Amino acid sequence: MAAVDVVTEIVIARPRAEVAGYAADPENAPEWYENIERVERESDTRVAFVARFLGRRLAYTYEVRERVPGERLVMSTAEGPFPMETTYEWADAPGGTRMTLRNRGRPSGFATIAAPALAAAMRRANRKDLERLKRILEARA
Repeated sequence: MAAVDVVTEIVIARPRAEVAGYAADPENAPEWYENIERVERESDTRVAFVARFLGRRLAYTYEVRERVPGERLVMSTAEGPFPMETTYEWADAPGGTRMTLRNRGRPSGFATIAAPALAAAMRRANRKDLERLKRILEARA
């Protein structure tokens, strides 16, 4: 099976605690993720999302696997044809905070054939989402 591993980074001209606090709060996801329509917190470690990606509606629940406030957040889902892990990392950088967004998984079924196209679409979406996050947070300065 083809693995998908997409890493995207951006520097945001805001303090790390602010960037991490905002990005790690799932309630903010529909504001900065273009494809996320709805979020429902089920518990401290489970968050349900409804999204649209490549014209399809997706409903999935992430489990928080690791949380180091201000440094790292790892969530994963085993649901659907594309089990995925999403990692956010924050580090001090010249001019602000470097945020890294990583999505990786191992698609099954038809998604296996489409893995290269899926990775390219994810890369474009992640870049746009991080740019949107940057605009939102830097506008608050």
